[in-house]
Amino acid sequence: MNTYSLSTLAGETTQLSEKDVAELANCLRGVLLTPYSPDYDLVRIVWNGMIDRRPGLIVRCAGAADVRQAILFARARNLLISVRGCGHNIAGSALCDKALLIDLSLMRSVRIDPVTRTARVDPGCRLLDFDHEAQAFGLATPLGINSTTGIGGLTLGGGFGWLSRRYGMTIDNLLSVDMVTAGGQVITASQDNYSDMFWAIRGGGGNFGVVTSFKFKLHPVGPEVLSGLIVHPLEDAKKVLQFYREFTAGLPDEASVWVVIRKAPPLPFLPEEWHGKEVVVLAAFYEGDISVGRAVLDPLRGFGNPIADVVGSHPYLVWQQAFDPLLTAGARNYWKSHNFAELTDEAIDTLLSYAHQLPSPHSEIFIAQVGGQMGRVRKEETAFPHRDAKFILNVHGRWETTLEDEVCLDWARSLFKATIPFSTGGVYVNFLSYEETNRTQAAYGSNYDRLVEVKAKYDYQNFFRTNQNIVPTAFA
Repeated sequence: MNTYSLSTLAGETTQLSEKDVAELANCLRGVLLTPYSPDYDLVRIVWNGMIDRRPGLIVRCAGAADVRQAILFARARNLLISVRGCGHNIAGSALCDKALLIDLSLMRSVRIDPVTRTARVDPGCRLLDFDHEAQAFGLATPLGINSTTGIGGLTLGGGFGWLSRRYGMTIDNLLSVDMVTAGGQVITASQDNYSDMFWAIRGGGGNFGVVTSFKFKLHPVGPEVLSGLIVHPLEDAKKVLQFYREFTAGLPDEASVWVVIRKAPPLPFLPEEWHGKEVVVLAAFYEGDISVGRAVLDPLRGFGNPIADVVGSHPYLVWQQAFDPLLTAGARNYWKSHNFAELTDEAIDTLLSYAHQLPSPHSEIFIAQVGGQMGRVRKEETAFPHRDAKFILNVHGRWETTLEDEVCLDWARSLFKATIPFSTGGVYVNFLSYEETNRTQAAYGSNYDRLVEVKAKYDYQNFFRTNQNIVPTAFA
């Protein structure tokens, strides 16, 4: 007869019998996997190939009732749990050795109401699932830029993308959530109901419960948007970035331009001689009248001597998947991140010095332009506080083999350290790596103490702890 080793909240190991496991399985509409199940190794894989952990049990939930049963089962036995939406989190916090994994990835329903312009979205949905349904009605809400990202983790951390300068962050468009608390209570949190919880989950991550349904407001978007890439050689990067800095300072909210510095992938529109060479890429976006957008972006497109310019009218749904080929699952990923209020010449020089030392063909320096409506929300209005950021830097280390670990990790860490003097001190919680638990407080700034109070109210035993953890007062 098999037994199952699971970790407890006290850090010890306990053994569950087949009878215990059968008791849980019989309470579920979904599926319970053990390390002996044929699909166990396939199901436990997450996006970041650096993360390889073995949960003690995996509860593949079919609905909120399964989530509640898993929580009650774990609470009764004092078991460590982790929670996964789509497993895209860079830190790999969805997986913990010997934990009970609450897996939401089978919960993928999206229900669009075109009359009220709202969407009900399950926590296992990818951004593509949401966009696909919403765009059938010419609607969207601000999401991220990689369509395989999970809606759950993105939203709970804040969420920003191409539409955020016009319509705010993902959390600014969240109307309510259904969730299961640490005590197994099923609640709906909104501005009018459990308002303190609703405040906390808008940026506070998975610290407060398991969200089983999100309700978003939608906006008319597309179906065509003006978007595309402008590619310059790295030798011109300083002048390009200085012009970019001045150009973006006057952009309307409908427009956003992000920067990617990397070795050129073998894209069909790039001359073959540029494949594998360092380039600076301007990713331009305008949501609105295409002719107006062309006039807005023309100065950017007319600057310098780009290698390629493929800005044009594209379906919004296609543009939302444009970066997917560069962010496929399975590679080894390590990120470091800063918020910037401005891009000074000194910051540009520092970034470019590291651009000449890219450690792999897949590593990149990524700069997201934010601001606009995202910056008009008061910092205390949601748990996410960094409304003063104008640019978000993601040092994106990405490589294929363990033999490259040392050089790629050293490059990312060194670049991060070198750019500290130019940062605001804030950081986006969804960009924190597995080793950056010491930066959790920086992710929440002046909102941290209030988050600790909400945590103590709803999860005083720190049941939800396998995350960028907000520690309740009793544990601090």
